Amino acid sequence: MIPARMASSRLPGKALADIAGAPMIVQVWRRAMESAVGPVIVAAGDPEIAAVVTAAGGRAVMTDSGLPSGSDRILAALRQEGGDYDIVVNLQGDLPTLDPTLIGTAAELLSDGAIDIGTLACRTESKVERKNPSVTKAVVAWDEAGERGRALYFTRAPAPWGEGPVFHHIGLYAYRREALERFVALPPSPLERREKLEQLRALEAGMSIAVARVDTIPLGVDTPADLERARALLATP
Repeated sequence: MIPARMASSRLPGKALADIAGAPMIVQVWRRAMESAVGPVIVAAGDPEIAAVVTAAGGRAVMTDSGLPSGSDRILAALRQEGGDYDIVVNLQGDLPTLDPTLIGTAAELLSDGAIDIGTLACRTESKVERKNPSVTKAVVAWDEAGERGRALYFTRAPAPWGEGPVFHHIGLYAYRREALERFVALPPSPLERREKLEQLRALEAGMSIAVARVDTIPLGVDTPADLERARALLATP
């Protein structure tokens, strides 16, 4: 499920911005299709988005433009669509350069029946990223191999303290259906409001979030500069 709407504080209408001859939302839909993980549906907050996805051969479900978050939007679309889906992946609509294999990596974390939500993190060596509050850091209790772990916290601050790696959180989530229903029904939590990080609501409610370590950070398109970088990355040689 790919939630998308026209409103954006820093880059209004970015879902329809042209990237390599296609609207950004269509590029993201293509990455999801390339993953071959399962059916792909765009949860559209505006008819313009639904129209371009449908024209490209995709499936779109219209949702209330006033929904407060992507999680609310994908659940609303899922309820309209029907279908007996046990796992739902929330793929942000502003990741046109995403490596499609990352979608399957997140979904595979739910093979452990004790896990409610799966997500991803990549080690960063950048001192700028460590200090940048726009980059969310995942604090994880990793397994011995350092490939899978349990999320302990997410923060905009440099964390954890001391010598050692810092992990850049990638905002792609795989939910069990019942976990998504529970999560959306919960009120915003104190830490979520303080850090402005939705995933903290799940941790505060005692939900388990598993994290897979990956080696690539997809470019999120939030500014005109990001858009130009995405265009350069996807340009035909």
